[in-house]
Amino acid sequence: DIEFAKENEISFIAQSFERTADDVLALQELLGSSHQWVKIIAKIENHEGVQEAESISKVAYGLMVARGDLGIEMDIARLPRLQRQLVDTALRMGRRCVMATHLLESMVENPIPTRAEAIDVANAVYEGVDAVLLSSETSIGRRPVEVVEQLRRILEESERAPGLNFSQSLPTSDTKQNLARSAVELAERCAASGIIVVTRSGLMADLVTNCAPKDVPIFAFSNLGHTLCRLMLNRGVYAHRTSFNPNPELTIQSALEVLGEREGLVESDLLVVVSDVLSEGAVDSIQLRRAQPS
Repeated sequence: DIEFAKENEISFIAQSFERTADDVLALQELLGSSHQWVKIIAKIENHEGVQEAESISKVAYGLMVARGDLGIEMDIARLPRLQRQLVDTALRMGRRCVMATHLLESMVENPIPTRAEAIDVANAVYEGVDAVLLSSETSIGRRPVEVVEQLRRILEESERAPGLNFSQSLPTSDTKQNLARSAVELAERCAASGIIVVTRSGLMADLVTNCAPKDVPIFAFSNLGHTLCRLMLNRGVYAHRTSFNPNPELTIQSALEVLGEREGLVESDLLVVVSDVLSEGAVDSIQLRRAQPS
């Protein structure tokens, strides 16, 4: 499986039953240089994983709250608190967080989810997860397409609520994270229509995502396909491919044109542009721009 992931540049590997950070490091060693694009999502499914969640999150790309096995391994009464605790750990450590198992379980047989399931999915959004993962609903369920449609409707409605505005809770020692936080705060104060992130590796888009903007979408532009695929996991990120021009201004103009065509932005829309690849050398930048209508 690992060799297949390496050869085909799979975006993510979900590693089961993590107990310590050493489990992640061992998988990273097996991946070798492929670890640059094959990212590890650590599935927290047992007592040891819960206890070591913070150290695991330091070396993994993200955490998955795998509620099925976690509910078997741990006292069921503790599961709601553990879920919130694990999501908070991922957010605090600047890691992606995925919620999995028993999201719309009743739809394995039934045409619509229960009210409790709808509220459970919405609560995952309110807690700040980046993504949710279906399992039996689509693998053995009678109506896999309808399940995805129902889940999409619940998520889109829930996402109307403001984000967590997590920027003030992040570490202040990282220069690039501070740049991302400044971009988010500027966008919110100016009521910007979006944040444009020009990134090669996806790192800057990750850092902006970490801030959990209240109501500002993130438009990430990269020239690398595997970066764009990976960014599909990030909450609130809309990923677009673009070529990087030696002239930074032309790269920005290209991004603005794409947003005018695909996202329907109008000339009066204000956008914050943040990048760590536009200038030569290690120069980071934040700009304010107006959208270009299609």
